[in-house]
Amino acid sequence: MVKDTKLYDTLGVSPEATENELKKAYRKLALKYHPDKNPNGADKFKDISHAYEILSDPQKRETYDNFGEEGLSGDASGMGMNPDDLFASFFGFNSGSRNSGPRRGKDVVHPLKVSLEDLYKGKVFKLSIKRNVICKACNGKGGEEGAVKNCQDCNGRGVKFVRRQIGPMIQQYQTSCPTCNGTGEIINKKLECKTCHSKKVVQETKIIEVPVDKGMSDGQQITFTGEADQAPGVETGDVVIIIKEKPHDLFKRKGRDLYYNQKIDLLTALTGGTFNIKHLDDRYLKVSIIPGEIIKPDQTKCIQNEGMPTYKNPFDKGNLFVKFEIEFPNTEWYNDEKAKILKDVLPKKTNEKIPSNAIVDEVVMSNYEPNSRSQERNDMDDDDDERGGPQVQCAQQ
Repeated sequence: MVKDTKLYDTLGVSPEATENELKKAYRKLALKYHPDKNPNGADKFKDISHAYEILSDPQKRETYDNFGEEGLSGDASGMGMNPDDLFASFFGFNSGSRNSGPRRGKDVVHPLKVSLEDLYKGKVFKLSIKRNVICKACNGKGGEEGAVKNCQDCNGRGVKFVRRQIGPMIQQYQTSCPTCNGTGEIINKKLECKTCHSKKVVQETKIIEVPVDKGMSDGQQITFTGEADQAPGVETGDVVIIIKEKPHDLFKRKGRDLYYNQKIDLLTALTGGTFNIKHLDDRYLKVSIIPGEIIKPDQTKCIQNEGMPTYKNPFDKGNLFVKFEIEFPNTEWYNDEKAKILKDVLPKKTNEKIPSNAIVDEVVMSNYEPNSRSQERNDMDDDDDERGGPQVQCAQQ
């Protein structure tokens, strides 16, 4: 039985793990937490490298199994090999030549709400962004020569490993360095930069112009390379603008096609006529219904090449689909004379034949008002069992 399993737990393996299992565990975790890929994983990466360096050495592993980290010679909390060097040697490249540039900073993602009109016509938006830039007064050094130094207590890491003995056991844990308050640096106030106060960066406001091209769609990205926060020794990240299409009151977009609901009166539906659609670019489309075409309720017609423009090819457009709603005249319109005229000109109705032996009850319809049901719903629910189920409320004329 091993004295301490902490290093095995760090790699996510059992104390009985083989050399091959240790390698697989380290490979998976090192790739996941390496600072080049995961800027927040530096400490975890160091812990993983520290565990693998000890457990991959048979002699160190045997000592650790028998006596724990305190049994290892030297400071068990330190690293015998630089984590990047261990990573480089494991994956088979020269750490001195590998990725010699600075690590990359985080990207800044900013949503931009855009109307359907602007996506149809295209528009340039001006955005004001605040970001950190390297202080020009001190060139990102934080002050005069010697103003900022690495903390000697934590070797610039910002954290320390602390040991304490609890009875026969020795506990080791990681804590923020109290000397530098976890910053990894010691600042000489007398030599600090008066502009950035040793922060090495200052904040600036910058106006960027965002070109939204014709035909762009929801979720599409526009990238401004190197416009995110700056920091000394760090490759500046990007500002990424994400298009968010705002809902439209009249048009609905599906890919390159547009959908539009149009009301027409019954006379136009039956005899033809024209109606107008104000398009997204402020043009008016004068649409004709050919006499004899007969538009039915909820029927959909297509106007070709009047949909959304194609991104990067704006002269190639989708289609505009028009769904019709027929407006019928109200009851005040009716009289016997008009009814007679309609009966003379409209197709004759065909009455359904009822079998001679069928029972026939004549009934009268009334208007149905859904809101009136909710007013008496509670009383109806109480009486459902007695009445044999819920009743439908109708409004009498």
